[in-house]
Amino acid sequence: MLFDLPVGVRLSEGGWAPGDLEAGVREQGFTPLLLTFQHAEQAGALPPHHRDPFDRMLIAQAQTEGLVLVTRDAVSHRAMKA
Repeated sequence: MLFDLPVGVRLSEGGWAPGDLEAGVREQGFTPLLLTFQHAEQAGALPPHHRDPFDRMLIAQAQTEGLVLVTRDAVSHRAMKA
C-alpha cells in the first residue's frame, strides 16, 4: 500500500526527494489502486487470520481486484486462500 512506501523509501539507500513520491511510483510503472467501499467490506468479511488492518486491506484489495499478493507473511498467505 502506498502509505507504507514512504517508510521503506526513507529506510533504503537513495529514494525520492520529498514531494516526488507520486512521480517516482508512476515512473516505475505502478498504477495507484484507491481504496473503495467494496475493499472495506471485503476486509470486514475476512476470517480472523490476520489482525493487522493494513494487511487485511491488502488482502481484501487483492481478492476484490483479482490481483496476486506477493508476501512472505504466512498469516497473510493463509488468509488469501480462505
